[in-house]
Amino acid sequence: MQLGIVGLGKMGANMALRLLRGGHYVVGFNRNPERAAPLVASGLVQATSLEDLVSRLESPRIVWLMLPCGDPVDQAILQLLQKLSRGDIIVDGGNSYYKHTLHRAELVEHYGIHFVDVGTSGGIWGLENGYCLTVGGDAVDVERLRPIFQTLAPAADKGWGHVGPHGAGHFVKMVHNGIEYGLMQAYAEGFHVLEAKRQFDLDLDQVARIWQHGSVVRSWLLDLTADVLDANPSLHGIAPYVADSGEGRWTVVEAVDLDVPAPVMTLGLQARLRSRDRNSYADRLLSAMRNRFGGHEIKRPDED
Repeated sequence: MQLGIVGLGKMGANMALRLLRGGHYVVGFNRNPERAAPLVASGLVQATSLEDLVSRLESPRIVWLMLPCGDPVDQAILQLLQKLSRGDIIVDGGNSYYKHTLHRAELVEHYGIHFVDVGTSGGIWGLENGYCLTVGGDAVDVERLRPIFQTLAPAADKGWGHVGPHGAGHFVKMVHNGIEYGLMQAYAEGFHVLEAKRQFDLDLDQVARIWQHGSVVRSWLLDLTADVLDANPSLHGIAPYVADSGEGRWTVVEAVDLDVPAPVMTLGLQARLRSRDRNSYADRLLSAMRNRFGGHEIKRPDED
């Protein structure tokens, strides 16, 4: 099957490689051509522009976007609308906000072009293990793309599915990431408690390895955590700064809009935000208040 991929970052490049290994004809374009060049040896046809990418695909064309959410996706779609033909398909496989997806689908289909949104999970491990794909769009379009989904997924009948109309794929992926925040936070806090109990001198890697088998809390995320603790048990050289892609925020906002209590995901997001504040105004004010009412000592910034 033929398709073009726009955006060859880590995930986009690995998806292209998995598709090439599966026998698909893949044309790739990246604004930085150096990203695409290493894939040519594996069979990728490197395009020099979006126009070149479209010209190298047979109609009806499939163009898969793997771009950062927001303006990069909008700009790519606007350019593609001037180059694609009726019946072609644009697939957004990035972490787009589902409300933006709804607007984009309406715009694209106004031009007679089809639109499919795919929530993609798998990270850097997707090349070997396959990607988890939640697909939104019309059933006929999803069926046309079935060979691609079956190649990208862990198995032809596992790890992917048509979950609903336009926007549903990105919505499900959004909530997936919100859950991920909660899981990560629970593991991090649990191991922090274990690490703080110096009386027992616990081997945290050993504990993680034990939990990997038979435990209710076993998971792939625990497997990755065990690998981290094995390689760097003291976490030396790792700053306590945790980024977020935006999807956890969107999930929390959606929960509020739906009147659904989601305290764990909300606290997971807040913990990430807190990790970035090296000089918290709120914490400094708390210290000052405690000093005023109780005479408690204020720790100065240059103190250990």
